[in-house]
Amino acid sequence: MANKIVAISDINVQIYSDLPQQLKVGDLLMAHTEEKDYKFEIVEINNNSITTIPLSSIIGLKRSVEVYKMSDGLTIEYSDQILGKVFNSYGELIDGNTIAQPSQKSIYNNDINLENINVDYTILPTGIKVLDFFAPISKGFKMGLLGGAGVGKTVVIKELINNLYKSHSSNAIFVGVGERSREGKELYDEMKSADLLDKISIVFGQMGDNPVSRSKAVYSGLTLAEYLRDSKKQDVLLFIDNIYRFVQAKSEISSELKRIPVENGYPTTMASDVSEVEERINSVEGGSITSFQAVYVPADDLTDEAVQTISGHLDGQIVLDRKVAEKGLYPAINIFQTSSKMIDIERIGEKHYNLVQQVLFYLHRYEELEEIIAILGIDELSQDDKMIFYRSRKLRNYFTQPMFVAENYTNIPGKFVNLADILVDVENILNGHYDNVDESKFLYIGSIKELGI
Repeated sequence: MANKIVAISDINVQIYSDLPQQLKVGDLLMAHTEEKDYKFEIVEINNNSITTIPLSSIIGLKRSVEVYKMSDGLTIEYSDQILGKVFNSYGELIDGNTIAQPSQKSIYNNDINLENINVDYTILPTGIKVLDFFAPISKGFKMGLLGGAGVGKTVVIKELINNLYKSHSSNAIFVGVGERSREGKELYDEMKSADLLDKISIVFGQMGDNPVSRSKAVYSGLTLAEYLRDSKKQDVLLFIDNIYRFVQAKSEISSELKRIPVENGYPTTMASDVSEVEERINSVEGGSITSFQAVYVPADDLTDEAVQTISGHLDGQIVLDRKVAEKGLYPAINIFQTSSKMIDIERIGEKHYNLVQQVLFYLHRYEELEEIIAILGIDELSQDDKMIFYRSRKLRNYFTQPMFVAENYTNIPGKFVNLADILVDVENILNGHYDNVDESKFLYIGSIKELGI
């Protein structure tokens, strides 16, 4: 069977095939040259013309070079040996380790069906006050961390990894999609120094990789998570940083293949591409995948089409806001745009639900009062409004928190706070127990009982 390269561009290699019926979309092809081997994945078959995307740089590749079909498509290790390892997007180890007697599985296989899916509303405490109070997370949830550049998405992801280990000892998969290689190395070193490396498996498609590599990292990470869920019957934590880069990579590939985009340059297949990923993140009998997905928000525009498409699959969203960060309040979470399907009186109980509603009322009223004070001054407020104003400032400060992963930068020890303590603290602030305590005392603490007041 003769397959020959007839045209080459950065991420589009056209191949002529005598027997296209023996090929299918997703197959891997290989070309040998004196310098190196090149691999391509088939994305389109049109009669004898085969459209492929190269998995790496095509520098040195020439036309008329023969191409051969590989026996397997893209695969990754599917055994206990995945833990403590770092893979690239194509399932190859990049940390110097080796795997004895490898057992591989296709990164595209998805065996789950509707009958297998199990919905379980068991709360996973994160120890982060603002999340456990305003956006509690359930086992099997898909939670998005939305925010523009530099507002702290990766810091919150790392803190979640740290805290969820402490409270659940669950194994985790971290998928870096088009993020900084420096951050990937930092995460690896942090896990190693904390003796947690044997609990995590990392897949990394770096920012400097071509879009094909960046788009495949998610599939490889999902396959590792499915192994722990389906074969080991575990509750797995899946961290994706950043799912928006997956859409971005797909857009670059689509443009190179000369496919007409929809508005804002996104590919027409965006909705199905995102669905293909999100539908693999589910709970089954005996195991679950709980995912935390960082979502870059271009130009801080939450109405961006890609952000909206991703959000449609999420069970909750945590929105990081630049305006909150500018006030020096971290984690810089906008509580009015943050949400969770767990905020239901039947799921979290009457006390927690009512406290959330009361705090939201206070903080919303506080924003209105800020505008009044800026014009008229605080003396013009009624006694009730003054009470709401001062208690709201204490609440706003209380929901800041020192992070374990930021200790080296802040010199403030990290805090893990139990939900029961959070509810008591919030109720006491609302009831006026701390009306005589200066609001600055509530900044960057754990629970109020630490203050001894």
